[in-house]
Amino acid sequence: MGKKIIATNRKAKFEFFLLDNFEAGIVLRGSEIKSIRARQISINEAYVQIDGKEAWLVNSHIAPYDPASSQNHDPKRKRKLLLNKKEIDKMWGGVQQKGLTIIPTEIYLKDGLAKVNISLAKGKKLFDKRREIAKKDIQREMDRQNRF
Repeated sequence: MGKKIIATNRKAKFEFFLLDNFEAGIVLRGSEIKSIRARQISINEAYVQIDGKEAWLVNSHIAPYDPASSQNHDPKRKRKLLLNKKEIDKMWGGVQQKGLTIIPTEIYLKDGLAKVNISLAKGKKLFDKRREIAKKDIQREMDRQNRF
């Protein structure tokens, strides 16, 4: 089996410079994985919280799974991320620096298991965002001219 992308954080590349990427497993309940497989998840406002020993996915929304109404989960609960100690230490060191944060960029299924791709990121300034928009406009114009 390959990698099946379920959800992406499209604003992440526009709002942040993505420095390092990590793959982490997510500790889920039974009804949560069923909702993820049905693509009922949003990570647009999510972030990763690290206390030096453990990593948590905070503010992600996994919709309740209707057939499991009696054992349903809290849609906005904190979910533990499965990372090894070396990765957590590297991210913890990055967060201690000024201006760095950890954000989820995509959630996908890999061999039937839910994984999250998280990135150590630095926020972009307004002029960086403007520069990126200008580059996209120039590239779009060049592509249009090459078509004709």
